[in-house]
Amino acid sequence: HFYLKNRQGIYPNYPNPDTRKLLLTEAIIDTASLLQIDDIANNYTLLTSYGTNGLNEEILNAIKPLKQLEEIIFFFDGDKAGNEAVIKYAEILRELHPKVKISQVKTPKDEDINSLIQGHENEILIHLIDQRKELPFLFSIEEQITVKKEIEIEKREPKLPTSNSQLPTTIDILKQDNLLQQINKLIEQSGIVGEANSRLLLFIIASSYKTKQPLHAIVQGSSGSGKTHLISKIADLIPQEDVLRFTRITESSLYNWGEYDLVNKLLIIEDLDGLKEEALFAMRELISNQKLSSSVSIKDKKGNIKSVKKEVKGVFSSLSATTKGDLYEDNMSRSFLLAVDESQDQTDKIINYQNKRIAGEINENNQEKAKEQLQKILRALKVEEVQNPYATQIQLPENVHKKRRLNEMFQSIIKQITIINQYHRRTQNNKLITEITDVEEAVEILFESIILKIDELDGSLRQFFERLKKKFKTDDFTRFEAMETTGFKKTQLQYYINQLVQLEYIKQFGHGNKGFKYRIAYFDDIQSVRKKLKDHFIKQIQNLKPNTNER
Repeated sequence: HFYLKNRQGIYPNYPNPDTRKLLLTEAIIDTASLLQIDDIANNYTLLTSYGTNGLNEEILNAIKPLKQLEEIIFFFDGDKAGNEAVIKYAEILRELHPKVKISQVKTPKDEDINSLIQGHENEILIHLIDQRKELPFLFSIEEQITVKKEIEIEKREPKLPTSNSQLPTTIDILKQDNLLQQINKLIEQSGIVGEANSRLLLFIIASSYKTKQPLHAIVQGSSGSGKTHLISKIADLIPQEDVLRFTRITESSLYNWGEYDLVNKLLIIEDLDGLKEEALFAMRELISNQKLSSSVSIKDKKGNIKSVKKEVKGVFSSLSATTKGDLYEDNMSRSFLLAVDESQDQTDKIINYQNKRIAGEINENNQEKAKEQLQKILRALKVEEVQNPYATQIQLPENVHKKRRLNEMFQSIIKQITIINQYHRRTQNNKLITEITDVEEAVEILFESIILKIDELDGSLRQFFERLKKKFKTDDFTRFEAMETTGFKKTQLQYYINQLVQLEYIKQFGHGNKGFKYRIAYFDDIQSVRKKLKDHFIKQIQNLKPNTNER
């Protein structure tokens, strides 16, 4: 873009005399970009400073007569020159309007308005403006120097303690080898014990909320197994301004959100069992079609009732928890399925962690630093297009449930892993190129979820049945003996037993008044299925590896 001779003129135009909130940018192209976003153009008056030394007399004379002015907002570049210009200009404008609030949008380091638009959705700019901070009054040169130093410190990336003398920045971490393993360590450090593959998969799914095709997950588990706690802890690792948490969603509430309120968000649904059919249908539509369209009646200015079309866009990722996954077949086919580890080993890990926390042996500061670091990692990632040259060469097994949809989800996980590894990936035609290691990591992380898609039993029911098989190989057993073996209480236990009887995995005999007995009727070999599936993927990947050098 070009400025007029000697930087003359006002862009985009002289401010309205009734202006209350004035937003100043560093360049014409910045203002032009912000004017394309209705939420910004409709709520702020925009004005351009021609660079970090371009707040000239003509612009100041345009600002001076604004009698209704309440706030001046600087949205400059996130570099040293931009921050210093804000300090300098703030004091000049205070002389013109001493009672007006002056704020600064905290632009990420080395970013500007248009680089943010290229790497993110437009909503990031709205969010940054909403999170702006008021600048303090500066009465002396010493105070100005102090504030400059504080801004520079604030702009630096948070660092995690390491054994090295130099601490890594966020970009340093993103450039590390075995990045997913490093991320998984941070997830563990944040306070999520065990569940190594599940927690990493959930984080990857949650991190997709800024992409055009976000991912979704449903976590199964019995009552009190910690499924809700798990997804809630994962949500803590995502930038909190982008997280929406729901304990309950009423039938029509999803239709009433603003058109873009659910765009680039992570939705946490703590209890999927509490949603009625209409709410579940709305969720399915948002996940599948990324929008809800409804016909609603409104009154016009003359009081006449007319019908209009209302749309809610749903470009979000979601994590949900349920005890009864089989009830949500349509929702499950659109989501990755995970089962909470309800083994004794995992229980011991959780109890040991709880005891250490109560005893004061857990460093909570380190936990918070890990959360902040993971949030910074997600903010630093740019949303990129991905090309996977291996997409036609990795096939899912034939017996997988709803293979068409699962294949798309499988490729999406590979894509998201490639995006996370973007600092290690070459680009071609402005697209990140997937490498074979991305495919390997996707297979390893997704393995248990694919098993659940193949298995007729859902995750918690499978764990229940495996305990029965191990204890009662050929012996008959009663409900009380099953309760003692599995640790489940009456209601949940009877629900699982009834399911297994209905599916003919166990046989019920005897009389109700004397107490039923049960016997294992079908010894399916899930371990054999797991081995065949693992071999299936290993063989395909090994066949591709000789070609990687040519690539």
